[in-house]
Amino acid sequence: MHFSQSSLTFNILPYQEGVKPPVIKPNPTFLKEIGEKGMRDLLDRFYMSLYTSTIKDLFPQSEEEMKTAGQNSADFFIQICGGTPYFNQNRGAPQMGRRHAPFAITPEARLHWLVLFDEALQPLIGKVSDENMQSFWDYINVFSIWMINTRA
Repeated sequence: MHFSQSSLTFNILPYQEGVKPPVIKPNPTFLKEIGEKGMRDLLDRFYMSLYTSTIKDLFPQSEEEMKTAGQNSADFFIQICGGTPYFNQNRGAPQMGRRHAPFAITPEARLHWLVLFDEALQPLIGKVSDENMQSFWDYINVFSIWMINTRA
């Protein structure tokens, strides 16, 4: 994908069954640039788009539960970006593969997820350095491969 207001080109890594690329955490300065509120706003935007998406059945069915899921996700991303370990404090160790195991996450669902994350990131273009934005995208791109647990 290409962000028109930026020189960034965010490619989606192809999924290859059985191949899990190494995960590299985002630059901690991504969180410093957007702050905790910015991260929470990002995940709220993202989860509200998931709520009406073609993959909405993978997520909570009430808007209130979806907002809670978004904030739990924000806790995870704040922690993974070097911030306060809210996720560990509130929900225990992430173990994201285990947490996502009950949901049939296909390669196609991953693509939808990434497209919606791209849209949620748009308001941050120009407010976050290209290096940090790329670092965050690279993380979620690989992270999304690790969450695939169903072929079709």
